[in-house]
Amino acid sequence: MKVQFCGAAQQVTGSAHLLTLDDGYRILLDCGLYQGRNKDLADFNENWYFSPGSVDCMILSHAHIDHSGRIPKLVKDGFRGHIICTHATRSLCAIMLLDSAKIQERDAEYENKRLLRKRKKGGKKLRKKLATPLYRSKDVPPAMELFVGVGYGRWHRINDRVEVLFTDAGHILGSASVTLRIQEGGQEIMFGFTGDIGRPDRPILRDPQPMPPVDYLICESTYGNKDHLEKPAEASRFLEIIKRTCIEKKGKLLIPAFSVGRTQEIVYMLDQMETAGELPRIPVYVDSPLAVNATVVFGSHPECFDNDLNEYMLIDDNPFGFNRLSYIKEVAASKALNASTEPCIVISSSGMMNAGRIRHHLFNNIDLAQTTLLIVGYCSPDTAGGQLRAGKSTIKLFGEVKMVSADIEIMDSFSAHADRNEIVDFLANQKGRLKKIFLVHGEIDRQEALREWLAPHGFDQVAIPALGQSFTLE
Repeated sequence: MKVQFCGAAQQVTGSAHLLTLDDGYRILLDCGLYQGRNKDLADFNENWYFSPGSVDCMILSHAHIDHSGRIPKLVKDGFRGHIICTHATRSLCAIMLLDSAKIQERDAEYENKRLLRKRKKGGKKLRKKLATPLYRSKDVPPAMELFVGVGYGRWHRINDRVEVLFTDAGHILGSASVTLRIQEGGQEIMFGFTGDIGRPDRPILRDPQPMPPVDYLICESTYGNKDHLEKPAEASRFLEIIKRTCIEKKGKLLIPAFSVGRTQEIVYMLDQMETAGELPRIPVYVDSPLAVNATVVFGSHPECFDNDLNEYMLIDDNPFGFNRLSYIKEVAASKALNASTEPCIVISSSGMMNAGRIRHHLFNNIDLAQTTLLIVGYCSPDTAGGQLRAGKSTIKLFGEVKMVSADIEIMDSFSAHADRNEIVDFLANQKGRLKKIFLVHGEIDRQEALREWLAPHGFDQVAIPALGQSFTLE
């Protein structure tokens, strides 16, 4: 058996790992989009480390685009097997992949208009090729036809020699850790992939569930050198930031948040504050078409909810809606919100601020002292969010350099990724059988720190694969 790391190797995005069995059967774990501006990875999304048509089956840990975003291209380029995931992941992918396609179409159109204007202005031949989307909206339905939904906690047979089990990873709706039970060479091999490990005691979702003991494990490492100092989604500090911004400064509180998962958590917290009579009488806007659709999907999958949310729904049957909360889809309404000076809360994607409507809100508000920008999760260093997290005094948006006069607040308590201690807790039942851990989905410095952290906890066989690197498993 051989495993090749075809994405998210010493990087946080682009998850893709190829398992090849001794009989040639090939299983792809995730097929994510690289999201970032690393010049060395400029062509990553266009190319494969394998032939898509040679892959027999794909298993998807969850719906985030850095794990699922290249699936339509995979199918377009020849993959014809099943895509196995949880039911909620399938539901989310139906809207998220279509949204991804539309973004790529718009980005290509914008870039080509810019190139053509430049050519017309200079009167020279166009040297750079016109941009083409990685895939288009029409490529999404054929991919969705290959999805197979499977429930948590039950073994699903892939073929005569391989079964898969999903356990709840507690990361986003439908997220799963993946366990493969493989019959090979007269023995049973257990192969695991954590996916993205969530955090205990987070709102909405159940806590991460332990995987069965495995022989080999691919493990995420996003926060491999960090301890989250706050409990998940600390309400008191959040409320303090709201009051200081919207009541005392009479400004806007901008919250860049991923449309799936983070946005619903924030809305749920605000809903609880409203129910308790704690939320100031200010308007709250969710300015993201995808977040609007994703919130509907959340309501359709109560099987993923934790007991706290189920009990809360006995007194409030809509935990994602309250008075003064508005969901915005239309571009005109979003533009009007940009121009408004009323104190309010604006939740908008993307979470790393490298795309989406949040960039327009930043452009119009980041240089105002009454504004507060609340960063609620990890941002890759080369994104706008990463620069603001690092304390940059200026930021370039739409070709213009803007001064950062807004207050910058960071609450990693909202993070959907386990920290190093939570990762150790998650792995506790793996001692004894586990032969090797492969760290993925993390920056190299965090991976090296996590490797050192794991050793005294009983995990000393830890590898940090390079992109494209293969390992033979014996």
